[in-house]
Amino acid sequence: MNIRQKIATLATVSLCITNTAPSLAAETVMQKISRTGVLTAGTSKDAIPFAYADNQGKLTGYSIDMLNLIKEQLEKELGKKIQLKLIALSPAERIPKITSRQVDIVCDSSSFTWERDKKVDFSLSYGATGTQLLVKKGSNLGDAASLVGKRVAVLKDTTNELAIKRAQPKAQLIYVKNRAEGYTALQQNKIDAFASDSILLEGWLGTVKNRDAFQVVPDRPYSREGIACMVPENNSKFLDSVNLTLYKFMQGFVSEKSKNVAIFDKWFGANGVVFLNKDLRDLAIETMQLVIELREEFPKNQL
Repeated sequence: MNIRQKIATLATVSLCITNTAPSLAAETVMQKISRTGVLTAGTSKDAIPFAYADNQGKLTGYSIDMLNLIKEQLEKELGKKIQLKLIALSPAERIPKITSRQVDIVCDSSSFTWERDKKVDFSLSYGATGTQLLVKKGSNLGDAASLVGKRVAVLKDTTNELAIKRAQPKAQLIYVKNRAEGYTALQQNKIDAFASDSILLEGWLGTVKNRDAFQVVPDRPYSREGIACMVPENNSKFLDSVNLTLYKFMQGFVSEKSKNVAIFDKWFGANGVVFLNKDLRDLAIETMQLVIELREEFPKNQL
């Protein structure tokens, strides 16, 4: 091959790469799901009752139910069966996996922050929680002033970390890799408190035999947050489908549609995985009601 032929070959290869790369990069989430027939979703394995691994290792929870409803909505819109592929992620992995397009969506116990919103887009909030502390029974910890110099475990890059930093900058933050490590550290007296979402702490208490040895404080959370899904930026059609799904579920629940109430109560009812006290249940319902009131009501005969 002479020099002219080599140049021509390289030019052809370069042109092919130039023409091909943008088309792959420009594939939307909806196009990808339509092409592959798979909705790849990131979630958690230890966020009871939102998303967690059960005794058989199967990922389950309230947010998993939302993902299944989203899958059903996508099947209607795309006119084909869709497989829901679940991938367990740590909190630190969530946004990188979305931005690298290794997952199409994350639904676990994520809540909105402006810093996160710079990198991903958020769905409507379909639940509510807040940051509280898990402590040993009889602990004098509770309000912000009591945390000065205390060892408070948090997961890095979570709203719980941010809430404690804001409430008491003089608290000594101890970073743990996962929630199980935080619970163990508290049991072994390596920390004074573990900060996490109110509902997740109540969920953990429901799994231990000596729940009376612990308590969740303070009565008023350090923060109140809406639970939402996260999706890649600039995918409005996909986000519309996600939001429509969540809106229809919430409207059905507030309207006391039996199927929707059954889904909610399976996780948060009197016989659910985590029983929400009246304040937390009212907060969840108020969050849903606010979302509904800010948007045009969806026809009830299509719920």
